[in-house]
Amino acid sequence: MKDIIIACVGKPSAGKSSFLNAVTDATAKVGNYPFTTIKPNNGIAYFPIECPCKRFDKTKLCAPRYGRCIDGKRFVPIQILDVAGLVPGASEGQGLGNQFLDDLRHANALIHVVDVSGTTDANGKETIGYDPIGDIEWLRGEIHSWIYGNINKRWGQIVRRHVAVKASTAETLHNQFSGYGATLQLVQRSLDRSGVKEAMDTWDKETIKKIVNAFLDERFPTIIALNKIDLPDSDKNISKIMRKYDQNKIVLSSALAETFLRKLHKQKFIQYDEGTDNVQTKEDLPDSDLKPLDEKLQNRIEKVQDLVLYRYGSTGVQDVVLKAVEVLGLVPAFPVKSLSTFANTNGKGVFRDCVLLWPGTTVLEFADI
Repeated sequence: MKDIIIACVGKPSAGKSSFLNAVTDATAKVGNYPFTTIKPNNGIAYFPIECPCKRFDKTKLCAPRYGRCIDGKRFVPIQILDVAGLVPGASEGQGLGNQFLDDLRHANALIHVVDVSGTTDANGKETIGYDPIGDIEWLRGEIHSWIYGNINKRWGQIVRRHVAVKASTAETLHNQFSGYGATLQLVQRSLDRSGVKEAMDTWDKETIKKIVNAFLDERFPTIIALNKIDLPDSDKNISKIMRKYDQNKIVLSSALAETFLRKLHKQKFIQYDEGTDNVQTKEDLPDSDLKPLDEKLQNRIEKVQDLVLYRYGSTGVQDVVLKAVEVLGLVPAFPVKSLSTFANTNGKGVFRDCVLLWPGTTVLEFADI
């Protein structure tokens, strides 16, 4: 079973680097994840799920092989790919366009980090009043142009071969889309989604674009992370985007706030529960080993609480990764040797392993993982 990879994309200054720093564990020890290969531009993120140890009253015995479990809240590792090179004209090879588009082939889903404050233009330069909807449409447009261009320039040859070998439409399209990591089943779903029923030799350019559009929905499901929600103008842009796009694929986030809180937690200035609005200080926990805060730091924490945590319930960063996993339909499974003890083969701890399964995975396929 291939490793599941989520690609993180975004224009310069949209906050992609801050998001990656906030969501990935840069201090993870080598080997502390179940993945076959980790490239330099890959990181490890952890998303929360309910661990069965709580349901079976085994929280004290739970010992994850990878990730961690805190009071029945399991943090499962997943690979995040940092995709650089997103600039206008990427599909035509501008900037690192070719590398950017090639990297996408390895991803199962995309997280598009968008500067919702409108304070950076299409090239990431500082401005005011920029419409972030342009960034959302631009990313999809670049990927669409890349795939459509590759197919359209060979369309005559593709159709002639299709007619000659008497292949099905799905089989012919699979030959074209397989280079983007598509299975025959995914191509068939794309065809069904498009609603196109006509014979391939009658398709015009608009029909091909319609097919590519449906393929993008199936092959590259995308979560839009509206970042910098604490800045002025964010509210009006959020409302506008929510009205235009599927709200189930939009998450509000403040990557800088998450990075700030995690840093203070690590330095023992605060007790911070990731994915919540719960921040406690020495004043809240006088008997703890937390360090006291000076006035400047206290004011910064209160500002984050007022602008982000109390308004939205969390920084949203953890929710972005969780939503990306959900959009793929991945199902967590916990293989154990004994259904009475929930231990694995060596008997050390319970619910040691958590495996993410694709919908439709059979028992035999699961056994081979």
